[in-house]
Amino acid sequence: MTYERAKQLLEEKGQTQLLRYYDELDEVGKNNLLAGIENIVWDFEKDLANPLDLSGKGRDIRPIDGLKIPAIEARKAEFESVGVKAIKENKVAAVLLAGGMGTRLGVDGPKGAYDIGITKPLYIFEQQMKNLAEVNEKCGVKVPMYVMTSDKNHEQTVAFWKEHGYFGYDEGEVKFFKQDMAPAVDYDGKIYLERKDTIALSPNGNGGWFASMQRAGLVDDLKKKGVEWLNIYAVDNVLQRIADPVFVGATIESGVNCGAKVVCKNNPYEKVGVLCMDGDKPDIIEYYELTDEMANQKDENGDYAYCFGAIMNYLFRLSRLEEIADAKIPVHIVEKKIERVCEDGVTRKPEKENGKKFETLVVDLIKLMGSALPFEVVREKEFAPIKNKTGVDSVESARELLKQNGVEL
Repeated sequence: MTYERAKQLLEEKGQTQLLRYYDELDEVGKNNLLAGIENIVWDFEKDLANPLDLSGKGRDIRPIDGLKIPAIEARKAEFESVGVKAIKENKVAAVLLAGGMGTRLGVDGPKGAYDIGITKPLYIFEQQMKNLAEVNEKCGVKVPMYVMTSDKNHEQTVAFWKEHGYFGYDEGEVKFFKQDMAPAVDYDGKIYLERKDTIALSPNGNGGWFASMQRAGLVDDLKKKGVEWLNIYAVDNVLQRIADPVFVGATIESGVNCGAKVVCKNNPYEKVGVLCMDGDKPDIIEYYELTDEMANQKDENGDYAYCFGAIMNYLFRLSRLEEIADAKIPVHIVEKKIERVCEDGVTRKPEKENGKKFETLVVDLIKLMGSALPFEVVREKEFAPIKNKTGVDSVESARELLKQNGVEL
C-alpha cells in the first residue's frame, strides 16, 4: 500500500491519526505502518455502530438435561470403549487455545509458558501435555495436536515448544496457527497506535478459532487424517483432561454435535457460565443473567436446576462446524487497558481502562451447534484455572489442587 492510498483510505474512515508519526519513521517503519493499515479489518465499525444486545433479555432460558457423575460412572466402561475406539481411529484431535499472554501473572510471554513449579520447573503447557500423554499411552496413538497462538505470542510459543521437544510429539505432529486480530480503539472509535509504526491490535477472542484454522489451511489437514471431532480447551486450566475417552464416548453415543465438560456449581451465584437451553437450542449464559429465582431453582432430586458450570473443554463435531462456518458470531465489545502511544510520543501501559477491544467467544458457538451434552466432572480433579497470581483461581490455588492429584511440584 502506498502512502497516498493509505491517506485516502484513512481520510474516508476518519482515522488519519494513524499517520501522525509517518514522517518521523525510517523506511522500515514506514513500510511496517503501511502494511498494518492495509491489513486492518474494518468489521469493528459495524460492531460499534450496531452493538448487539447481549444482556439476555427476551430469552427463553430453561434447564438442560445432561450426564451427571453417577450416570457417567454407571456407563463408564461403555463410554470409554467407544471413545478409545474413536481415538485409535484418529477421529479425535486436540485444539489448544493459547493466544493469551501471562500479563496478569506478571510475565511478558505466553501464558502457557508460565512456570508453576516449586522445587522444579513445571510449565502450564507441560502439565497439560502430561495429561494428554496418558490418553496417548492408553490408546496407543498420538492425538493430533493443534495450537492456536496470536501475533502477540506466536514466535515465543513455537520456540518454547521446540525448546521442550514438543512435549513428546515430533515437530511435524504439532500444528500452530494464529488467531485473528482486531484493532483496539479509544472511546470515540479511533484506532490506537501501539508504536509509532504499529497499529494497536489484540487477539479477537477465542470464538474465531475454527475460522482461523480454516484460513491456515488446517481443516484440509484434519480431513486427511480422518478427524471427525475437535476437543478444544483453554490454556489456563492445568487439570484439563484432553481427549478423555469417557467424555468422547459419551458425546458420540449421545448423538449430539457438541459435548461440554462442566462442574456442578458450588453455590447458586458462582461466577461461571451456565449451560442451559434457550428455547430449543443449547446455550451458555453468564451467571448474572440468571434471576435469583432461577439461580436457586431445584430439580426433582433437590439439586440446582441450573447447575452446569462450563470449564472451557468442548468436543465439537467437525462436519457441523463446517456447516455453521459462515454464521455470524456475536462480537463482545469490552473495555480494556490498551497500551498505546501517548501525546508525547512515548508508548505506555495505562493504569485504567482507556478503550475498547472486540472479542468473539467460544461459548457463542454452542447455540449454533444445535445440540449439546453437559458432561459433569469432579471439580477437584479437572478444574484448576489460573487467572491470577494469588487468591481465587490463581497459581496458588492451582498448585494446591495439583498436589491433591499427586502432581509433584
